[in-house]
Amino acid sequence: MFGVFIISQVFMGHIGNTELAALSLVFQILTRFSFGILMGMSSGLETLCGQAFGAKQYHMLGIYLQRSWLVESGFFLLLIPLFIFSAPIFKLLGQTDEISEMANIISLWYIPIIFSYVFLYTLQMYLQTQSKNIIITWLSAITLIFHGFCSWILVSKMGLGIAGVMISMNIASWVPIIGQLTFIFCGGCPKTWTGFTMHAFSELWPVLKLSISSGVMLCLELWYNSVLVLFTGNTKDAEVTIDALSICLNINGFELMLSFGFLAAASVRVSNELGRGSAKAAKFAIKMVLVTSIIVEAVLWVSVLVFRYQVSYIFSSSEEVAEEFSDLCMLLTFNLILNSIQPVLSGVAVGAGWQSKVAYINIICYYCIGLPLGLLLYYVANLNVKGMWMGMIGGIVIQTLVLLYYVYKTDWDNQVSIAKARVSRWVLPSPDEEENDSSI
Repeated sequence: MFGVFIISQVFMGHIGNTELAALSLVFQILTRFSFGILMGMSSGLETLCGQAFGAKQYHMLGIYLQRSWLVESGFFLLLIPLFIFSAPIFKLLGQTDEISEMANIISLWYIPIIFSYVFLYTLQMYLQTQSKNIIITWLSAITLIFHGFCSWILVSKMGLGIAGVMISMNIASWVPIIGQLTFIFCGGCPKTWTGFTMHAFSELWPVLKLSISSGVMLCLELWYNSVLVLFTGNTKDAEVTIDALSICLNINGFELMLSFGFLAAASVRVSNELGRGSAKAAKFAIKMVLVTSIIVEAVLWVSVLVFRYQVSYIFSSSEEVAEEFSDLCMLLTFNLILNSIQPVLSGVAVGAGWQSKVAYINIICYYCIGLPLGLLLYYVANLNVKGMWMGMIGGIVIQTLVLLYYVYKTDWDNQVSIAKARVSRWVLPSPDEEENDSSI
C-alpha cells in the first residue's frame, strides 16, 4: 500500500519540482501526523483482537472492530481543519509561499484518503490477528497495479496533472477497503464477525484509552522524521533539499513498511500466544521475527548502497537532486539498519499491551535526547540537515537499546496473567450463549 504513494510521487516528480516538494511536504507532515494517530489507534485493536483470538473469545473481535470505527471516526473529524488550512500552517512553520500554496491544493484532495485510514488499518489489524493475511496481500497488489495504470491514463494520456494523480490516489485508497469489507460480510470470518451489534456502543472508554496510548506511541515515532522536513524548508536551496530528503525518507518509508510487516507479525504472534497462555511460545516468536527481519532488511540495505547514484532518477530527472541524495545516502543506511530491529520491538510492545510505557520511552529518547542533539549539530556544528538527522538517529539508537533491555528482562509468565485478566475483564457473552440463556 505504501507503493501507492511511491507511484504518486514518481508521477508528481515528473510534473515539476515544486509539485514534488509540495506532495512530500503534505505526506511527511500532515499525512504522517494523521497516519500516526489513526494507525496508532488501530494498533490498540491489534492488542485486543490478538489476545481475544488467542483466548478463543472469537466473537469479541467483531465488537472491538466496531468500537474502533466509532472512536477513530471522531478523531478524523478533528483532523479535517489541518488539511483545509494547511497553507497558513506550512507558512507558519517556515515553508516558502509557493510550496505552501501548492501543498494546500494537494492537502484538500487528501481528506477522503485520510478518512479511508479509519477503515483501512482497523480492518487490517482485525484480519491480521486471525492470520488472514492473504486477502490483504492480494487486495494491496490489485490496488497497486490499478493505481499505476490509472495514474498513467489520467496524467500521461489525459494530461490532468495534479488532479490526475490525486484522483487515482483517492480511488486506490478505497479499493482494498471495499474488498476487505466484502470478504468479511460475505462469510470470510464466520467465527469473528457475527454482524453489527449495539454492544459496539458500550465500553468505549477503555477502548478509547488504549487507542490513544497506542496512537501516541506510534505518532511519536512517525512525527520524529517529519521534523527533518520542517528544518529542510529553512535551508538555502529548500526545494532541491526537500526533494532529495523526501526520496531518502520514502526509501526509508518503503523499508519501514517491510518493518511494519514484521511489527505486525511480532504483535500477532505475541498477542495470540499470550492470550493462549504460552509464555514460551511468545518468547520464541520474538526471536524468530527479529532474526528474520534483520536478514531481509540487510538485503535492502546493501541494494541502496550499490544503487545510490541511480535511485533518485526514478523520482526526479534533476541532477542537483541526485547529487544531494547521494550525499545523504550514508545517513539513510544507518536508518535502514535500525529499522530492522526497532519496529519488531514496537510490535512486541503492541502484542503485550505496553503502549503507554513505550510512549514514555519514545518521548525521552526521541524528544529529550535525539532532537536536542540534532538541533545542536544543526545550529552549533553547522551541519544543517545532516546534523539534525545524525542527532535523531542517536535518539533511535538509544530507544532501540532500551526496548531490547526491557524485552529481555520481562517476566513473560506474568504477561500471560495480565493478558488473561484483560480478556476476562472485557469479554461479553457470544450470540450462541445469549440464545441459550434466553431459551432457558
